[in-house]
Amino acid sequence: MFNWKQELKDQQKETYKLTTVSNPTIIQGLLSISNAHDHVFMHLIENANFNKGNKKLYKGVAGNLVAFACKTAFQLGFDGIVSFVSKTQLIAHYQKTLGAKPFAGNRMFIDTRESLALVKQYFKDFENGKF
Repeated sequence: MFNWKQELKDQQKETYKLTTVSNPTIIQGLLSISNAHDHVFMHLIENANFNKGNKKLYKGVAGNLVAFACKTAFQLGFDGIVSFVSKTQLIAHYQKTLGAKPFAGNRMFIDTRESLALVKQYFKDFENGKF
């Protein structure tokens, strides 16, 4: 469990929530990102408790949030580059599910090609690099 109230106080970070059209008052997941001047940095990402484990309500919540970070990186002119620090036990998972690449210990990044694939998967209004 992360301290989201602290994230909201940090002026350098932007926090986003994922909801559904049918129920916009229930938060499915949260994402905290910042502009790192040549890429987007993901500080925190978390699914709602009911979207974790085998009995999750919705699949793809985290993927959707990461795709949003990638989309933001394209919109800012960073060629979709996103970086983050992974928990050690999740590095292989992020390599497999996001196409993320490790560098410098637990730091990982999502490169342009993989970022583009995620954006196309989750944002159907994406066309030829433009929204």
